[in-house]
Amino acid sequence: MDNQLTVYNERIDDIPLLLLQADRMDLGELLDRHFPTHGNWQGLSLGIVSQVWLSYILSEGDHRMSPVQQWAGEREIFLDMSLGTPVRALDFTDDRLASVLDYLGVDDRWEAFETDLNRQTLRVYDLRGKLIRIDSSTAKRFAKVTPDGLFQFGHSKDGRPDLPQIKINMSSLDPLGLPVTTTLVSGEKADDPLYVPEIRKVQSILGYSGVTYVGDSKMAALETRAIIDGSDDFYLCPLPSVQVPDSELEKILAPVWGGTQPMTTVYRPQDALETDPDKVAEGFSFESLQTTEVDGQPVSWVEKRFVVLSLKYAERQVEALNKRLIKTVKEIEKLNERRRGKKRFTTETDLQVVVDAIIKKYRVKGLLNLTYEIERQERTKRRYLQRPATQEVITFVRVYAQIDDAALAQTTRKMGWRVYVSNQSEMTVEQTVFAYRGQYLVEKCFRRLKGKPLSLTPMHLDSEIRIKGLIRLLTIALRILILLEYHVRERLRQTGEKLAGLYPGNPKRSTANPTAEMMLRVFRGITLTCLFSGETDRMNITPLSTTQQRILLLLDIPSWIYTGLELHSSELV
Repeated sequence: MDNQLTVYNERIDDIPLLLLQADRMDLGELLDRHFPTHGNWQGLSLGIVSQVWLSYILSEGDHRMSPVQQWAGEREIFLDMSLGTPVRALDFTDDRLASVLDYLGVDDRWEAFETDLNRQTLRVYDLRGKLIRIDSSTAKRFAKVTPDGLFQFGHSKDGRPDLPQIKINMSSLDPLGLPVTTTLVSGEKADDPLYVPEIRKVQSILGYSGVTYVGDSKMAALETRAIIDGSDDFYLCPLPSVQVPDSELEKILAPVWGGTQPMTTVYRPQDALETDPDKVAEGFSFESLQTTEVDGQPVSWVEKRFVVLSLKYAERQVEALNKRLIKTVKEIEKLNERRRGKKRFTTETDLQVVVDAIIKKYRVKGLLNLTYEIERQERTKRRYLQRPATQEVITFVRVYAQIDDAALAQTTRKMGWRVYVSNQSEMTVEQTVFAYRGQYLVEKCFRRLKGKPLSLTPMHLDSEIRIKGLIRLLTIALRILILLEYHVRERLRQTGEKLAGLYPGNPKRSTANPTAEMMLRVFRGITLTCLFSGETDRMNITPLSTTQQRILLLLDIPSWIYTGLELHSSELV
C-alpha cells in the first residue's frame, strides 16, 4: 500500500525579509534585555513574539491582536524553520500580545530601549545625522475623558474636535525620516513646551553637538531658541505672526518693494538634461541680536533672519484668497434676493451684522467696498372692520459689495513671505529654503503611522498603557519600513540605477525612489509547499521573480532566506 501524501501550503510573502530586517536591528535581543518578563511567562520570548507580530503588522497592514494567532498557526512550519525554535500558535494569543503592550507601555523601560535601539541603528547604518526634524500629531478615538487620562480634548489636527485625542511628539533623522524619539502626552497639551524635552532626549542619544533642529513656528519660542543655542546646537524655524505682525513685516519688506534690497534667487535642483532652471523662491537675510532669560540667567546671541518669498506658496495663497472673495461677494448678494419666505432687512444695522459675519467667515476683512441702499415703499393698508384704510411706509435695505483692488494688491504682495530664524551663521537663503521644505519627512512618518500600512486609528484598546504600548510598537514597525527603504534608495543612488517591476500593470516603469510598501507588495503570493509522506518529505518554494531577486540584492539579503527553505524535513527536526 502506497504511503499517503499530505500537502500543506503556507503563504510566506514578505515575512522572511521582515524577520531578517528585525534581526539586523537586534530587536529581539534589545526587547528581551529592556523588558524582562515575569517568571510565569512561558514559550517564545517577548522579543521573538514582538518580531513575529511586527512581521504580521507590516505584511498584513493590520495591528489588531485577534487575527495573529490564526495567522501564525497557518505558518507554523515556516516560523519553526526561520526562528530556529518550536513555534506554537498559542504563543500569539490575545492575552500574550496584550502582555507585550503592557511591557512596552512602561515609560522608563521604553526610553532606555529606544536609546539603545537608536545607538545600535546609527552604528550599524553608519549614520551621523546633522539635521533633526521635530513635529507632533494626534490620534483620536471614542473614549471617556478622565482628569488624569491621556485622551483629552485639545486643538484638533485631524478635523475631529468632538473626539478626545492623544498627542504624539516625534523627532526624526534626516535624510531618512527615521524616528529617533517618540513622546506621548495627553491631548490637551500645547506643542510649544514639548520641543525642549524632545531635543534634550535626542542630544543624550546622539552624544555630539552641531546638530540642526528644524521645527514649525511653535518651536520659535525665544527660550527654546536660547536653550538650543546654549547647547552648541542649531535651530531653524519660521517665526509665527505673533512675533512678526503685519506691521513689522511691511517694514522688513519695504526695501524689497522699493527696489533697494538685493535678493538671492533660489532654483530647484536641476537634472543633468535640464537647461531651463525652475525658480522656486527668493529672499535675503540679516542679523539680529536676541536676548532673554534661561533659568533666571540672562543670555544673548546673534541669529540670522531669512526673509523668503516662496513662489508656489504665494500662488496658492493668492488663489485661495480670490476664491474666498468671490464666495463672499456671492453670499452678500444673496441677501438682496426677494423671494417668498426669505427675510428682508429693514434696518442697515441688522444687515451690517449679517454682512460682518460673512466677511469674518471668509477672512476678507478690509478687502471689500460695501454700499448700503435704502428703499422706501408706500403701500395702502386696507380697511378692516372699524379700522379705516391707511398709508404706511416700509423700508428695505440692500447691500452691494465690490472687491477693493487697492487693498487687495496691498494684501497679496505680502503673501508667500515668511521669516525664518537660525543661529547658524553660515546658513544661506538657499539652504534655508530646502532644509525647511524637507519637513515633509516627519509628516510622512505620521501619515504612515496613522494610515496604511500601520493604521494606528481606529484603536481597539481601552487600556491607556496598552495604547501607549501599541503606538510604541508601531514606531518600531515604522523604523523597519524606513530602513528598508533607505537601504535600497542608497544603493540605487550609488549605482545611478532605477528599480522596475513595482507598478501593477506597468512592469517597465522604474523609479530611483521606491517606497518600502511598494517593494514588500512585490513579494505577495510566495508560498511554501510542504509535502509529507512516509518515506520522503520535501519543501518547495515559489520561484523568485527577477524583481524579487533584485530587491533582495539591493537589500544585501541573501536569496537563501527563501530558497533555503527547500530542505528535507529531517534536516529541520
